[in-house]
Amino acid sequence: MAVQQNKVSKSRRNNRRSHDSLVAANPNECDNCGELKRPHHVCPSCGQYAKREVIAQVAEVDLDEDAA
Repeated sequence: MAVQQNKVSKSRRNNRRSHDSLVAANPNECDNCGELKRPHHVCPSCGQYAKREVIAQVAEVDLDEDAA
């Protein structure tokens, strides 16, 4: 069983943990619609990536209350 030989100071412990923090998101604007999206990902609002349509978006269908 591993047992420390000397006490690890708060400074040394915190220096070791200095790279464990979370990094804030880095959103980019979509070239097509202007919405914020993750870099190198398909835009969730318009379905475009690298100026071409990757995911076809379906137009919203307006349903009447009687038809439902």
